[in-house]
Amino acid sequence: MSQARQLTFKVASEPWEMEAIHRLNHRTFAEEIPQHDGNDEGRLVDRFHDENIYIVCLAGEELAGMIALRTQRPFSLDAKLPDLDTHLPPGNHWCEVRLLAVEKKFRNTAVTLGLIQHLSREAVARGKNAAVLSATTRQLKLYRHMGCVPFGPLVGREGAWYQPMYLSMENAKTGAPLILERIAAPRPAEPLNFLPGPVAIARPVHDAFIKPPVSHRAVSFIEDVQQVRRRLCELTGAHYAQLMLGSGTLANEVVAAQISRLDAAGMVVSNGEFGERLADHARRLWLPHEHLALPWGHSLDLSKLARLLDRHPEVRWLWTTHCETSTSALNDLHGLVSLCAQRDIRLALDAISTVGVIPVDLSGVWMTSAASGKGLAAYPGLAIVLHNDPVDPAPEKLPRYLDLGLYSCGDGVPFTQSSNFIAALKTSLESTDWHRKYDRVRDLHDRIRPRLAALGASFIVPLDHASPAVITLPMKEGVNSLEVADKIEAAGFLLSCRSQYLSSRNWLQICLMGDLTENDADALIAHLEMDNPWRA
Repeated sequence: MSQARQLTFKVASEPWEMEAIHRLNHRTFAEEIPQHDGNDEGRLVDRFHDENIYIVCLAGEELAGMIALRTQRPFSLDAKLPDLDTHLPPGNHWCEVRLLAVEKKFRNTAVTLGLIQHLSREAVARGKNAAVLSATTRQLKLYRHMGCVPFGPLVGREGAWYQPMYLSMENAKTGAPLILERIAAPRPAEPLNFLPGPVAIARPVHDAFIKPPVSHRAVSFIEDVQQVRRRLCELTGAHYAQLMLGSGTLANEVVAAQISRLDAAGMVVSNGEFGERLADHARRLWLPHEHLALPWGHSLDLSKLARLLDRHPEVRWLWTTHCETSTSALNDLHGLVSLCAQRDIRLALDAISTVGVIPVDLSGVWMTSAASGKGLAAYPGLAIVLHNDPVDPAPEKLPRYLDLGLYSCGDGVPFTQSSNFIAALKTSLESTDWHRKYDRVRDLHDRIRPRLAALGASFIVPLDHASPAVITLPMKEGVNSLEVADKIEAAGFLLSCRSQYLSSRNWLQICLMGDLTENDADALIAHLEMDNPWRA
Protein backbone atom coordinates (compact mmCIF):
# COMPACT_ATOMS: atom_id res chain seq x y z
CA MET A 1 0.00 0.00 0.00
CA SER A 2 1.37 3.41 -0.93
CA GLN A 3 2.46 6.03 1.56
CA ALA A 4 0.07 8.54 0.01
CA ARG A 5 -2.81 6.15 0.62
CA GLN A 6 -1.94 5.80 4.31
CA LEU A 7 -1.53 9.44 5.32
CA THR A 8 -4.33 11.18 7.19
CA PHE A 9 -4.23 14.83 8.29
CA LYS A 10 -6.42 16.00 11.15
CA VAL A 11 -6.63 18.06 14.31
CA ALA A 12 -5.34 15.88 17.16
CA SER A 13 -8.09 14.79 19.52
CA GLU A 14 -7.36 11.29 20.84
CA PRO A 15 -5.37 10.61 24.04
CA TRP A 16 -2.93 8.33 22.16
CA GLU A 17 -2.31 11.12 19.66
CA MET A 18 -1.42 13.53 22.46
CA GLU A 19 0.96 11.01 24.00
CA ALA A 20 2.63 10.48 20.62
CA ILE A 21 2.94 14.28 20.26
CA HIS A 22 4.82 14.55 23.58
CA ARG A 23 7.23 11.81 22.54
CA LEU A 24 7.87 13.24 19.07
CA ASN A 25 8.36 16.63 20.72
CA HIS A 26 11.10 15.13 22.90
CA ARG A 27 12.81 13.28 20.05
CA THR A 28 12.86 16.41 17.91
CA PHE A 29 13.47 19.31 20.29
CA ALA A 30 15.51 17.59 23.01
CA GLU A 31 17.36 14.74 21.30
CA GLU A 32 17.81 15.99 17.70
CA ILE A 33 17.73 19.77 18.20
CA PRO A 34 19.02 20.56 21.73
CA GLN A 35 16.49 23.29 22.38
CA HIS A 36 15.37 21.59 25.62
CA ASP A 37 17.03 19.27 28.07
CA GLY A 38 16.22 15.61 27.59
CA ASN A 39 14.76 13.27 30.19
CA ASP A 40 14.68 9.54 30.81
CA GLU A 41 10.92 9.46 30.29
CA GLY A 42 11.32 10.51 26.64
CA ARG A 43 8.37 12.91 26.87
CA LEU A 44 8.34 16.67 26.40
CA VAL A 45 5.10 18.48 27.14
CA ASP A 46 5.10 21.89 25.53
CA ARG A 47 4.57 24.79 27.95
CA PHE A 48 1.70 26.04 25.78
CA HIS A 49 0.22 22.58 25.41
CA ASP A 50 -3.22 23.55 26.71
CA GLU A 51 -3.45 26.39 24.19
CA ASN A 52 -1.96 24.56 21.20
CA ILE A 53 -4.12 23.30 18.36
CA TYR A 54 -2.15 20.35 17.01
CA ILE A 55 -2.48 19.33 13.37
CA VAL A 56 -1.11 15.83 12.96
CA CYS A 57 -0.32 13.48 10.11
CA LEU A 58 -1.12 9.85 10.85
CA ALA A 59 0.18 6.84 8.96
CA GLY A 60 -2.31 4.27 10.19
CA GLU A 61 -1.95 4.50 13.97
CA GLU A 62 1.54 5.97 13.83
CA LEU A 63 2.27 9.68 14.23
CA ALA A 64 4.22 10.74 11.14
CA GLY A 65 4.39 14.46 11.88
CA MET A 66 2.88 17.38 13.75
CA ILE A 67 2.61 21.16 13.79
CA ALA A 68 0.94 23.44 16.35
CA LEU A 69 -1.20 26.55 15.98
CA ARG A 70 -1.69 29.18 18.72
CA THR A 71 -4.10 32.09 18.47
CA GLN A 72 -3.61 33.70 21.91
CA ARG A 73 -1.16 36.49 22.79
CA PRO A 74 1.43 36.73 24.17
CA PHE A 75 3.11 34.41 21.68
CA SER A 76 6.29 32.59 22.58
CA LEU A 77 8.11 35.06 20.30
CA ASP A 78 6.79 37.96 22.44
CA ALA A 79 9.09 36.78 25.24
CA LYS A 80 12.09 36.57 22.91
CA LEU A 81 11.41 39.81 21.00
CA PRO A 82 9.67 42.36 23.25
CA ASP A 83 9.21 44.67 20.25
CA LEU A 84 7.65 41.93 18.13
CA ASP A 85 4.87 44.07 16.65
CA THR A 86 7.34 46.61 15.26
CA HIS A 87 8.71 43.89 12.95
CA LEU A 88 5.32 42.87 11.58
CA PRO A 89 3.27 44.44 8.78
CA PRO A 90 0.17 46.14 10.21
CA GLY A 91 -3.44 45.28 9.50
CA ASN A 92 -3.20 41.50 9.91
CA HIS A 93 -4.85 39.02 12.26
CA TRP A 94 -1.95 37.06 13.71
CA CYS A 95 -1.47 33.55 14.99
CA GLU A 96 1.67 31.61 15.89
CA VAL A 97 2.97 28.42 14.26
CA ARG A 98 5.11 26.15 16.41
CA LEU A 99 6.54 22.67 16.82
CA LEU A 100 6.86 21.50 13.23
CA ALA A 101 8.27 18.00 13.61
CA VAL A 102 8.32 15.03 11.24
CA GLU A 103 9.57 11.53 11.97
CA LYS A 104 12.77 10.85 10.04
CA LYS A 105 11.37 8.10 7.84
CA PHE A 106 8.59 10.44 6.67
CA ARG A 107 10.82 13.37 5.77
CA ASN A 108 11.09 14.42 2.13
CA THR A 109 7.51 13.24 1.60
CA ALA A 110 4.11 14.90 1.48
CA VAL A 111 3.94 15.08 5.29
CA THR A 112 5.51 18.53 5.75
CA LEU A 113 3.56 20.10 2.93
CA GLY A 114 0.31 18.51 4.09
CA LEU A 115 0.79 19.75 7.65
CA ILE A 116 1.41 23.30 6.44
CA GLN A 117 -1.59 23.26 4.14
CA HIS A 118 -3.92 21.85 6.79
CA LEU A 119 -2.65 24.31 9.38
CA SER A 120 -3.30 27.22 7.01
CA ARG A 121 -6.90 26.08 6.60
CA GLU A 122 -7.37 25.81 10.38
CA ALA A 123 -5.91 29.28 10.86
CA VAL A 124 -8.14 30.86 8.21
CA ALA A 125 -11.16 29.12 9.73
CA ARG A 126 -10.30 30.91 13.00
CA GLY A 127 -10.10 34.31 11.35
CA LYS A 128 -6.30 34.46 11.09
CA ASN A 129 -4.57 35.56 7.91
CA ALA A 130 -0.91 35.68 8.99
CA ALA A 131 1.42 33.81 11.32
CA VAL A 132 4.69 34.29 13.17
CA LEU A 133 7.07 31.41 13.70
CA SER A 134 10.60 30.53 14.73
CA ALA A 135 12.33 28.65 11.92
CA THR A 136 15.23 26.36 12.73
CA THR A 137 18.35 27.60 10.95
CA ARG A 138 18.79 24.04 9.70
CA GLN A 139 15.81 24.47 7.36
CA LEU A 140 15.84 28.14 6.35
CA LYS A 141 15.74 27.29 2.64
CA LEU A 142 12.53 25.30 3.17
CA TYR A 143 10.86 28.18 5.01
CA ARG A 144 11.94 30.77 2.45
CA HIS A 145 10.59 28.67 -0.40
CA MET A 146 7.35 28.51 1.50
CA GLY A 147 7.11 32.29 1.42
CA CYS A 148 8.25 33.05 4.97
CA VAL A 149 9.81 36.48 5.55
CA PRO A 150 12.68 36.68 8.10
CA PHE A 151 12.89 39.51 10.61
CA GLY A 152 14.86 40.43 13.70
CA PRO A 153 17.87 38.68 15.25
CA LEU A 154 18.28 34.95 15.81
CA VAL A 155 16.77 33.57 19.00
CA GLY A 156 17.52 30.39 20.94
CA ARG A 157 20.83 28.97 22.11
CA GLU A 158 23.97 27.31 20.79
CA GLY A 159 22.99 24.30 18.68
CA ALA A 160 19.34 25.38 18.55
CA TRP A 161 19.22 28.75 16.81
CA TYR A 162 15.96 29.98 15.27
CA GLN A 163 15.15 32.76 12.82
CA PRO A 164 11.94 34.69 13.54
CA MET A 165 9.74 34.81 10.44
CA TYR A 166 6.24 35.74 9.40
CA LEU A 167 4.02 34.15 6.79
CA SER A 168 0.70 35.03 5.23
CA MET A 169 -1.78 32.17 5.03
CA GLU A 170 -2.07 32.86 1.31
CA ASN A 171 1.67 32.30 0.96
CA ALA A 172 1.30 29.02 2.83
CA LYS A 173 -0.79 27.86 -0.13
CA THR A 174 0.93 29.56 -3.05
CA GLY A 175 4.45 28.96 -1.77
CA ALA A 176 4.01 25.20 -1.74
CA PRO A 177 4.67 24.71 -5.49
CA LEU A 178 8.11 26.22 -4.99
CA ILE A 179 8.82 23.70 -2.27
CA LEU A 180 7.75 20.87 -4.51
CA GLU A 181 10.32 21.91 -7.10
CA ARG A 182 13.15 21.81 -4.60
CA ILE A 183 12.55 18.91 -2.26
CA ALA A 184 12.13 15.25 -3.05
CA ALA A 185 8.54 14.70 -4.14
CA PRO A 186 6.72 11.74 -2.60
CA ARG A 187 6.75 8.68 -4.84
CA PRO A 188 4.32 6.06 -3.55
CA ALA A 189 5.47 2.45 -3.81
CA GLU A 190 2.28 1.88 -5.81
CA PRO A 191 0.98 4.90 -7.74
CA LEU A 192 -2.54 5.95 -6.90
CA ASN A 193 -4.64 5.08 -9.90
CA PHE A 194 -7.10 7.68 -11.24
CA LEU A 195 -7.28 6.11 -14.71
CA PRO A 196 -10.48 5.04 -16.51
CA GLY A 197 -8.87 1.64 -16.91
CA PRO A 198 -7.15 -0.35 -15.68
CA VAL A 199 -8.52 0.92 -12.39
CA ALA A 200 -7.34 0.66 -8.79
CA ILE A 201 -7.90 -2.94 -7.65
CA ALA A 202 -8.92 -4.02 -4.15
CA ARG A 203 -6.69 -6.57 -2.42
CA PRO A 204 -9.27 -9.42 -2.40
CA VAL A 205 -9.73 -9.01 -6.17
CA HIS A 206 -5.97 -9.08 -6.71
CA ASP A 207 -5.61 -12.18 -4.54
CA ALA A 208 -8.35 -13.99 -6.49
CA PHE A 209 -6.70 -13.08 -9.80
CA ILE A 210 -3.29 -14.55 -8.96
CA LYS A 211 -4.53 -18.00 -8.03
CA PRO A 212 -3.47 -20.85 -10.38
CA PRO A 213 -5.62 -21.00 -13.54
CA VAL A 214 -8.40 -23.55 -13.89
CA SER A 215 -9.63 -25.25 -17.04
CA HIS A 216 -12.58 -23.55 -18.67
CA ARG A 217 -14.24 -26.98 -18.73
CA ALA A 218 -13.86 -27.57 -14.97
CA VAL A 219 -17.11 -27.85 -13.02
CA SER A 220 -15.95 -25.22 -10.51
CA PHE A 221 -15.17 -22.79 -13.32
CA ILE A 222 -18.58 -23.26 -14.96
CA GLU A 223 -20.20 -22.60 -11.59
CA ASP A 224 -18.16 -19.40 -11.20
CA VAL A 225 -19.22 -18.20 -14.65
CA GLN A 226 -22.87 -18.83 -13.91
CA GLN A 227 -22.57 -17.06 -10.58
CA VAL A 228 -20.97 -14.02 -12.25
CA ARG A 229 -23.76 -13.93 -14.82
CA ARG A 230 -26.40 -14.02 -12.08
CA ARG A 231 -24.64 -11.28 -10.12
CA LEU A 232 -24.43 -9.04 -13.18
CA CYS A 233 -28.14 -9.46 -13.83
CA GLU A 234 -28.94 -8.63 -10.19
CA LEU A 235 -26.73 -5.56 -10.36
CA THR A 236 -28.18 -4.16 -13.59
CA GLY A 237 -31.72 -5.50 -13.94
CA ALA A 238 -30.89 -7.21 -17.24
CA HIS A 239 -32.36 -10.67 -17.88
CA TYR A 240 -29.21 -12.17 -19.38
CA ALA A 241 -25.45 -11.57 -19.09
CA GLN A 242 -22.79 -13.07 -21.36
CA LEU A 243 -19.03 -13.09 -20.80
CA MET A 244 -16.35 -13.09 -23.49
CA LEU A 245 -12.57 -12.96 -23.42
CA GLY A 246 -11.83 -9.48 -24.73
CA SER A 247 -12.26 -5.76 -24.17
CA GLY A 248 -15.27 -3.46 -24.27
CA THR A 249 -14.63 -3.06 -27.98
CA LEU A 250 -15.44 -6.75 -28.43
CA ALA A 251 -18.68 -6.27 -26.50
CA ASN A 252 -19.65 -3.50 -28.91
CA GLU A 253 -18.75 -5.67 -31.91
CA VAL A 254 -21.06 -8.36 -30.57
CA VAL A 255 -23.86 -5.82 -30.08
CA ALA A 256 -23.33 -4.60 -33.65
CA ALA A 257 -23.54 -8.18 -34.87
CA GLN A 258 -26.90 -8.58 -33.15
CA ILE A 259 -28.12 -5.32 -34.65
CA SER A 260 -27.24 -6.70 -38.09
CA ARG A 261 -29.72 -9.53 -37.53
CA LEU A 262 -32.58 -7.01 -37.32
CA ASP A 263 -32.27 -6.14 -41.01
CA ALA A 264 -33.71 -2.73 -40.21
CA ALA A 265 -32.63 0.89 -40.40
CA GLY A 266 -31.40 2.57 -37.27
CA MET A 267 -29.60 5.57 -35.80
CA VAL A 268 -26.30 5.99 -33.97
CA VAL A 269 -26.20 9.06 -31.73
CA SER A 270 -22.80 10.31 -30.63
CA ASN A 271 -21.64 13.17 -28.43
CA GLY A 272 -17.98 12.23 -28.05
CA GLU A 273 -15.24 9.77 -28.94
CA PHE A 274 -16.97 6.59 -27.85
CA GLY A 275 -20.24 7.40 -29.56
CA GLU A 276 -18.25 8.00 -32.71
CA ARG A 277 -16.67 4.59 -32.24
CA LEU A 278 -20.17 3.08 -32.20
CA ALA A 279 -20.79 4.75 -35.55
CA ASP A 280 -17.54 3.20 -36.78
CA HIS A 281 -18.74 -0.25 -35.67
CA ALA A 282 -21.96 0.34 -37.60
CA ARG A 283 -20.12 1.40 -40.76
CA ARG A 284 -17.74 -1.55 -40.67
CA LEU A 285 -20.67 -4.00 -40.51
CA TRP A 286 -22.62 -2.12 -43.18
CA LEU A 287 -25.53 -1.51 -40.82
CA PRO A 288 -28.22 0.67 -42.44
CA HIS A 289 -28.21 3.75 -40.25
CA GLU A 290 -28.02 7.50 -39.84
CA HIS A 291 -25.30 8.96 -37.65
CA LEU A 292 -26.42 11.90 -35.54
CA ALA A 293 -23.10 13.45 -34.46
CA LEU A 294 -23.65 16.01 -31.70
CA PRO A 295 -21.05 18.41 -30.28
CA TRP A 296 -18.66 16.99 -27.71
CA GLY A 297 -19.37 18.01 -24.14
CA HIS A 298 -23.16 18.08 -24.47
CA SER A 299 -25.63 15.53 -23.14
CA LEU A 300 -28.38 14.35 -25.47
CA ASP A 301 -31.34 16.68 -25.77
CA LEU A 302 -34.11 14.08 -25.69
CA SER A 303 -36.86 16.44 -26.78
CA LYS A 304 -34.95 17.28 -29.98
CA LEU A 305 -34.09 13.62 -30.48
CA ALA A 306 -37.77 12.69 -30.11
CA ARG A 307 -38.78 15.18 -32.80
CA LEU A 308 -36.08 13.83 -35.11
CA LEU A 309 -37.21 10.22 -34.60
CA ASP A 310 -40.80 11.22 -35.28
CA ARG A 311 -39.65 12.48 -38.68
CA HIS A 312 -37.87 9.17 -39.34
CA PRO A 313 -40.32 6.34 -38.57
CA GLU A 314 -38.06 3.92 -40.46
CA VAL A 315 -35.62 3.94 -37.48
CA ARG A 316 -36.10 0.64 -35.62
CA TRP A 317 -32.98 0.68 -33.45
CA LEU A 318 -30.94 3.36 -31.69
CA TRP A 319 -27.38 2.97 -30.39
CA THR A 320 -25.62 5.44 -28.11
CA THR A 321 -23.49 5.76 -24.98
CA HIS A 322 -24.78 6.06 -21.44
CA CYS A 323 -21.67 7.90 -20.28
CA GLU A 324 -19.52 9.51 -22.96
CA THR A 325 -16.23 8.77 -21.24
CA SER A 326 -14.21 11.18 -23.35
CA THR A 327 -16.00 14.21 -21.88
CA SER A 328 -17.85 12.75 -18.83
CA ALA A 329 -21.25 13.66 -20.36
CA LEU A 330 -23.95 11.45 -18.84
CA ASN A 331 -27.00 10.76 -20.99
CA ASP A 332 -30.47 10.24 -19.49
CA LEU A 333 -30.96 6.47 -19.36
CA HIS A 334 -34.56 6.57 -18.14
CA GLY A 335 -35.43 9.14 -20.78
CA LEU A 336 -33.80 7.12 -23.55
CA VAL A 337 -35.66 3.97 -22.50
CA SER A 338 -38.99 5.81 -22.44
CA LEU A 339 -38.36 7.56 -25.77
CA CYS A 340 -37.52 4.28 -27.54
CA ALA A 341 -40.32 2.27 -25.91
CA GLN A 342 -42.93 4.79 -27.08
CA ARG A 343 -41.76 4.30 -30.68
CA ASP A 344 -41.08 0.55 -30.56
CA ILE A 345 -37.36 1.22 -31.14
CA ARG A 346 -34.79 -1.22 -29.82
CA LEU A 347 -32.29 0.62 -27.61
CA ALA A 348 -28.64 -0.51 -27.62
CA LEU A 349 -26.36 1.10 -25.09
CA ASP A 350 -22.66 1.38 -24.38
CA ALA A 351 -22.59 1.40 -20.55
CA ILE A 352 -18.94 0.46 -20.21
CA SER A 353 -18.21 3.49 -18.01
CA THR A 354 -21.37 3.43 -15.91
CA VAL A 355 -22.00 -0.17 -14.82
CA GLY A 356 -20.44 -0.36 -11.38
CA VAL A 357 -20.10 3.39 -10.70
CA ILE A 358 -23.72 4.61 -10.67
CA PRO A 359 -27.04 2.76 -10.34
CA VAL A 360 -28.24 1.50 -13.72
CA ASP A 361 -31.54 -0.12 -14.61
CA LEU A 362 -31.12 -1.99 -17.89
CA SER A 363 -34.47 -3.76 -17.72
CA GLY A 364 -35.74 -1.65 -20.63
CA VAL A 365 -32.57 -1.80 -22.75
CA TRP A 366 -32.38 -4.33 -25.57
CA MET A 367 -28.57 -4.74 -25.70
CA THR A 368 -25.89 -3.27 -23.42
CA SER A 369 -22.11 -3.49 -23.55
CA ALA A 370 -19.96 -3.44 -20.41
CA ALA A 371 -16.47 -4.54 -19.37
CA SER A 372 -14.70 -5.96 -16.34
CA GLY A 373 -11.93 -3.38 -16.03
CA LYS A 374 -13.78 -0.16 -15.27
CA GLY A 375 -16.58 0.41 -12.76
CA LEU A 376 -16.78 -3.28 -11.89
CA ALA A 377 -13.22 -2.82 -10.57
CA ALA A 378 -11.77 -6.11 -11.76
CA TYR A 379 -9.01 -6.65 -14.29
CA PRO A 380 -9.50 -5.68 -17.94
CA GLY A 381 -10.03 -8.71 -20.16
CA LEU A 382 -13.71 -9.62 -20.03
CA ALA A 383 -16.22 -8.19 -22.48
CA ILE A 384 -19.80 -8.26 -21.17
CA VAL A 385 -23.06 -8.11 -23.11
CA LEU A 386 -26.28 -7.70 -21.13
CA HIS A 387 -29.60 -8.29 -22.90
CA ASN A 388 -33.28 -8.80 -22.20
CA ASP A 389 -34.47 -11.04 -25.05
CA PRO A 390 -33.36 -14.64 -25.59
CA VAL A 391 -30.76 -14.96 -28.35
CA ASP A 392 -30.31 -17.98 -30.60
CA PRO A 393 -27.10 -18.76 -32.53
CA ALA A 394 -26.88 -17.38 -36.07
CA PRO A 395 -24.43 -19.75 -37.81
CA GLU A 396 -25.47 -18.62 -41.31
CA LYS A 397 -24.95 -14.94 -40.59
CA LEU A 398 -22.31 -14.27 -37.91
CA PRO A 399 -18.67 -15.22 -37.24
CA ARG A 400 -18.42 -17.69 -34.37
CA TYR A 401 -16.66 -15.35 -31.95
CA LEU A 402 -19.24 -12.58 -32.49
CA ASP A 403 -22.27 -14.84 -32.21
CA LEU A 404 -23.95 -13.94 -28.93
CA GLY A 405 -26.25 -16.96 -29.28
CA LEU A 406 -23.31 -19.32 -28.75
CA TYR A 407 -22.65 -17.73 -25.35
CA SER A 408 -26.33 -17.96 -24.45
CA CYS A 409 -26.48 -21.72 -24.99
CA GLY A 410 -25.60 -24.37 -22.43
CA ASP A 411 -23.08 -23.34 -19.80
CA GLY A 412 -22.20 -20.04 -21.52
CA VAL A 413 -18.56 -20.97 -22.21
CA PRO A 414 -18.28 -21.81 -25.92
CA PHE A 415 -14.58 -20.90 -26.18
CA THR A 416 -11.49 -20.80 -23.96
CA GLN A 417 -11.93 -18.45 -21.03
CA SER A 418 -9.56 -17.16 -18.35
CA SER A 419 -10.40 -18.44 -14.89
CA ASN A 420 -8.23 -15.65 -13.46
CA PHE A 421 -10.37 -12.92 -15.01
CA ILE A 422 -13.56 -14.68 -13.95
CA ALA A 423 -12.32 -15.19 -10.37
CA ALA A 424 -11.35 -11.53 -10.05
CA LEU A 425 -14.71 -10.31 -11.38
CA LYS A 426 -16.62 -12.76 -9.20
CA THR A 427 -14.75 -11.54 -6.13
CA SER A 428 -15.41 -7.90 -6.95
CA LEU A 429 -19.10 -8.56 -7.53
CA GLU A 430 -19.46 -10.49 -4.28
CA SER A 431 -17.25 -8.39 -2.00
CA THR A 432 -18.45 -4.93 -3.03
CA ASP A 433 -21.36 -3.19 -1.35
CA TRP A 434 -22.55 -1.55 -4.56
CA HIS A 435 -24.81 1.06 -3.00
CA ARG A 436 -21.94 2.16 -0.77
CA LYS A 437 -19.66 2.27 -3.79
CA TYR A 438 -22.10 4.48 -5.71
CA ASP A 439 -22.20 6.81 -2.69
CA ARG A 440 -18.40 6.76 -2.43
CA VAL A 441 -17.93 7.66 -6.09
CA ARG A 442 -20.34 10.56 -5.71
CA ASP A 443 -18.69 11.69 -2.46
CA LEU A 444 -15.20 11.57 -4.03
CA HIS A 445 -16.44 13.57 -7.01
CA ASP A 446 -18.08 16.15 -4.73
CA ARG A 447 -14.87 16.31 -2.70
CA ILE A 448 -12.61 16.85 -5.71
CA ARG A 449 -14.53 18.99 -8.20
CA PRO A 450 -15.03 22.13 -6.04
CA ARG A 451 -11.35 22.11 -5.05
CA LEU A 452 -10.36 21.85 -8.71
CA ALA A 453 -12.62 24.81 -9.46
CA ALA A 454 -10.94 26.75 -6.67
CA LEU A 455 -7.62 26.14 -8.41
CA GLY A 456 -8.99 27.73 -11.56
CA ALA A 457 -9.79 24.52 -13.46
CA SER A 458 -12.67 24.43 -15.90
CA PHE A 459 -14.72 21.42 -16.94
CA ILE A 460 -15.82 20.09 -20.30
CA VAL A 461 -19.28 19.16 -19.00
CA PRO A 462 -21.45 21.12 -16.52
CA LEU A 463 -21.97 19.53 -13.14
CA ASP A 464 -25.65 18.68 -13.72
CA HIS A 465 -24.85 16.58 -16.80
CA ALA A 466 -21.56 14.95 -15.74
CA SER A 467 -20.81 11.45 -14.59
CA PRO A 468 -19.46 11.42 -11.03
CA ALA A 469 -16.81 8.91 -12.09
CA VAL A 470 -15.10 10.99 -14.80
CA ILE A 471 -13.75 14.54 -14.57
CA THR A 472 -12.42 15.87 -17.89
CA LEU A 473 -10.27 18.99 -17.59
CA PRO A 474 -9.01 21.22 -20.38
CA MET A 475 -5.55 22.69 -19.91
CA LYS A 476 -4.86 26.38 -20.39
CA GLU A 477 -3.20 27.54 -23.57
CA GLY A 478 0.54 27.04 -23.25
CA VAL A 479 0.20 24.26 -20.66
CA ASN A 480 0.76 20.78 -22.08
CA SER A 481 -1.47 18.08 -20.60
CA LEU A 482 1.14 15.37 -21.24
CA GLU A 483 3.80 17.30 -19.36
CA VAL A 484 1.40 17.96 -16.48
CA ALA A 485 0.49 14.27 -16.29
CA ASP A 486 4.18 13.25 -16.37
CA LYS A 487 4.91 15.54 -13.44
CA ILE A 488 1.96 14.25 -11.46
CA GLU A 489 2.90 10.66 -12.24
CA ALA A 490 6.41 11.32 -10.91
CA ALA A 491 4.71 12.26 -7.63
CA GLY A 492 2.83 8.96 -7.58
CA PHE A 493 -0.53 9.64 -9.26
CA LEU A 494 -1.80 8.18 -12.54
CA LEU A 495 -4.12 10.43 -14.56
CA SER A 496 -5.47 9.81 -18.05
CA CYS A 497 -4.17 11.94 -20.93
CA ARG A 498 -2.44 9.73 -23.51
CA SER A 499 -5.42 8.59 -25.55
CA GLN A 500 -5.36 10.44 -28.85
CA TYR A 501 -8.77 12.02 -28.30
CA LEU A 502 -7.47 13.54 -25.04
CA SER A 503 -3.95 14.51 -26.03
CA SER A 504 -5.06 16.13 -29.30
CA ARG A 505 -7.41 18.39 -27.33
CA ASN A 506 -4.94 19.02 -24.47
CA TRP A 507 -7.32 17.45 -21.96
CA LEU A 508 -6.59 15.66 -18.68
CA GLN A 509 -8.88 13.21 -16.86
CA ILE A 510 -9.36 12.20 -13.25
CA CYS A 511 -11.42 9.01 -13.01
CA LEU A 512 -12.96 7.53 -9.87
CA MET A 513 -14.03 4.06 -11.01
CA GLY A 514 -11.77 1.85 -8.92
CA ASP A 515 -10.86 1.16 -5.30
CA LEU A 516 -10.16 4.72 -4.12
CA THR A 517 -10.56 6.46 -0.77
CA GLU A 518 -10.96 9.99 0.56
CA ASN A 519 -7.29 9.94 1.55
CA ASP A 520 -6.35 9.13 -2.05
CA ALA A 521 -8.46 12.03 -3.33
CA ASP A 522 -7.02 14.40 -0.72
CA ALA A 523 -3.48 13.36 -1.59
CA LEU A 524 -4.05 14.08 -5.28
CA ILE A 525 -5.66 17.46 -4.64
CA ALA A 526 -2.90 18.41 -2.21
CA HIS A 527 -0.38 17.86 -5.00
CA LEU A 528 -2.43 19.87 -7.45
CA GLU A 529 -2.75 22.65 -4.90
CA MET A 530 1.03 22.62 -4.44
CA ASP A 531 1.76 22.59 -8.15
CA ASN A 532 -1.29 24.17 -9.74
CA PRO A 533 -1.32 23.70 -13.55
CA TRP A 534 -4.22 26.18 -13.84
CA ARG A 535 -2.43 28.98 -12.00
CA ALA A 536 -2.90 32.31 -13.77
